[in-house]
Amino acid sequence: MRFVQLYHRGWDQHANLPRDIAAQCKDVDQASAALVTDLKQRGLLEDTLVIWGGEFGRSVYSQGKLDTETYGRDHHGRCFSVWMAGGGVKSGITYGKTDDFSYNIAENPVHVHDFNATILQQMGIDHERLTFRYQGRDFRLTDVHGNVVRNILV
Repeated sequence: MRFVQLYHRGWDQHANLPRDIAAQCKDVDQASAALVTDLKQRGLLEDTLVIWGGEFGRSVYSQGKLDTETYGRDHHGRCFSVWMAGGGVKSGITYGKTDDFSYNIAENPVHVHDFNATILQQMGIDHERLTFRYQGRDFRLTDVHGNVVRNILV
């Protein structure tokens, strides 16, 4: 298995959100679309899992000075968005939903353990058997949790 991980730093818009998010989206949107399109055209997308995500979700509440140009948003650990393409994941679906305030999960929650179990499954690894011993205890990425999210898989 080969892995490639790309970073785009500075997504932490606690201030100047309107200006900064537009510039950063411009940096990554076209490149991300080109990557998926290129993989598909070359017949590689079905065997390549592309995952795009940020460090946290963002609250819907303003942070900092409340004006139209320099406000920001704080971290939100309960709800965040990730998109996936290829690698046996259904295309064109949205899975999960927040409440009207984007504060709580309202439908189809996916815990990080479930997310990791699903990724490992798509790489041909049984998350319940991928363990390492530390201080006399077997550990795994999904701890004692994790269910593969089969509803998003082809």
